[in-house]
Amino acid sequence: MKILFLHGWHSVPGGVKPTYLKDHGHEVINPALDDDDFAAAVATAQAEFDKHQPLVVVGSSRGGAVAMNINSGDAKLVLLCPAWKNWGTVTRVRPDTVILHSRADDVIPFADSDELAKTSGATLMEVGNDHRLADPEPLSVMLWACELLGSGRDLSQLDEDLPTDSNSATSQKESSYICDACGEEIVIPLDLTEGVHQTYVEDCPVCCRASRIHVEIDGEGNANIWAEPEQDRE
Repeated sequence: MKILFLHGWHSVPGGVKPTYLKDHGHEVINPALDDDDFAAAVATAQAEFDKHQPLVVVGSSRGGAVAMNINSGDAKLVLLCPAWKNWGTVTRVRPDTVILHSRADDVIPFADSDELAKTSGATLMEVGNDHRLADPEPLSVMLWACELLGSGRDLSQLDEDLPTDSNSATSQKESSYICDACGEEIVIPLDLTEGVHQTYVEDCPVCCRASRIHVEIDGEGNANIWAEPEQDRE
């Protein structure tokens, strides 16, 4: 999935958050934005959006304000502690926008995002312990939001299923698959932080045959899991 990531003020491309998205299999466009000229930053972001047509735009801090001020068409927005009161003229976002913010943020007030979410009908999720949102919990929630929004799901159906704290965002749930070799039902941990599309190889604990496990998680948090013999693959 293509994601346009717009960095914050005095930040640079290739930071922790865009790298995290890239490491989870997404094509991340991460342009350098002018720190001194907001209009120039918006123009750069708009040019990159028009060129690449991403499904999701992620804006961090000042980059969140940039994201709000470009014409992003039908692309979904994920805003991280957006500094919309500091830069730009746009004061509302579409209701299908997800805003992530830490109540402990000492740079951009949490109240700013609370106001933006309430006036726009957007979804605000309280995550992290600071402004950067670069710890495992907010990173996993950012990935979760990007993948769910990019899948075209109706956000109004996801409010209760999106991870909202460190426990739900990083905990593992159990599910199962049937081993093709021995026919046994194998219970496995399900790690939601690894994304909505997962594939990996593991040995059956009963017959020791290797299977390729496929995990698909839908917009309601339900998992569809199946296995195929690894030796059958070319």
